[in-house]
Amino acid sequence: MKRRKFVAAAAVTSLMGPYASARSLTTTAEGDHEIYELRNYEITVGGNQTALMDFLEDVEQPYLKSKGANHFMTFTELGQSEPARIWNLISYPDFASYQQVISSRSDQEYLNQSEEYTASGQTYNRISSSLLYAFSSIKQMKTPIEGASLFELRIYEGVNEDAVRRKIKMFNDEELELFYKVDLNPIFFGDMVVGPYVPSLVYMLNYRDMDHRDQVWKAFLGHPDWNTMKVKKEYANSVSNRRRIFLELT
Repeated sequence: MKRRKFVAAAAVTSLMGPYASARSLTTTAEGDHEIYELRNYEITVGGNQTALMDFLEDVEQPYLKSKGANHFMTFTELGQSEPARIWNLISYPDFASYQQVISSRSDQEYLNQSEEYTASGQTYNRISSSLLYAFSSIKQMKTPIEGASLFELRIYEGVNEDAVRRKIKMFNDEELELFYKVDLNPIFFGDMVVGPYVPSLVYMLNYRDMDHRDQVWKAFLGHPDWNTMKVKKEYANSVSNRRRIFLELT
């Protein structure tokens, strides 16, 4: 399976968000929050995983790009998870672009291009899909660092909406800035608007390898800025559960 390309295009539409911050760590114009669709394909036993991967690269990716998608990335889980899972991350300039994709799924051209894949039979049990809204401090997806071979998807759940809002504020106002200081390189940060873990936030980091990952997290956890912000009362009890998934770009 050849390596999928990381595809980027300029954002074209403004959308103001509920977690606006005075600080911005990107050069994007104010208001250009991307929308992220995160899919998890659970491969059925004996399913044709190759057919799915080819479909995502050869049909789904160009189709979504033609409808205005900014980025399209496909991952496998590190190690041999059972059942096997394929992850797909797509970014859109705004909700309107995402809606356009939904409303055009019955286009005859798209259906014709999908015929070979649909004829291959069942490849997955179900698709678990989430819709995420980009943070105000990192409104657009970042390009992976040079030599990136490891990606870490992190999901922070909160006991309620207020807990997640406070954790998002912590990232926007303080924590994400420290990430950059210690070389914790993000791909995206998003508030889960729709998905299985609402209320929660989701983000992805990328590293050269696992040693690089352990090195930068050690620097983060030992940094005086982290020791100061983590005990602030306004951020107390903002995360009730953490999920972590290591991924490889296909």
